[in-house]
Amino acid sequence: MPAWITPDTCTCIGMLGSVGVAVSYVLSVYDPNYLWVASFCFILNWFGDSLDGTLARYRRIERPIYGFFVDHILDAFSSTIIFLGLGLTSYVSFTIACLTLIAYLLLCVLVFLRTNVAGEFKMSYFKLGPTEFRLVAILLNTIMFINGVPTSYFMAGNIHQINLTSYDFVLICNALLLLYFFVVTAAQETIRLAKENK
Repeated sequence: MPAWITPDTCTCIGMLGSVGVAVSYVLSVYDPNYLWVASFCFILNWFGDSLDGTLARYRRIERPIYGFFVDHILDAFSSTIIFLGLGLTSYVSFTIACLTLIAYLLLCVLVFLRTNVAGEFKMSYFKLGPTEFRLVAILLNTIMFINGVPTSYFMAGNIHQINLTSYDFVLICNALLLLYFFVVTAAQETIRLAKENK
């Protein structure tokens, strides 16, 4: 890695990738080829996000508190704009995208709280972490490009009505999985802290 590329440079590359994903999703309404750009930007985001801390440790220029704060503030912002961008496509319901975002942010809150109370930073559950979810997103982008905008399934309720696509059901499954990790881990941590009388 060239010396002029710093950990902060990698962080900026990752953030640029996130913005690129969100913008590409919005533009895919006009041209589906932007889904390929979104997938490339996911790779760019992964490159920057995974390399900034690694590079800092390798060069022994770590700033743990600064790095933790900046990395996760930007992760939260990145996730928000990516899910909102996805919700603004023709493929996914905005409501479902927002519900999935809420599930993801709930899990993030749990991760940060566990880091504080248990001293353990754990972002992967059942071998599923940010990298695996990026791969799922790239696969979903590819399927959306190949299959196009699917037929919507109309669902009516007492409160409001919503049209769901087959891609919405993929997001719903992801949201339920994230909520499962959240509930189970939160319950386990609560029981552990109660037993330790903390």
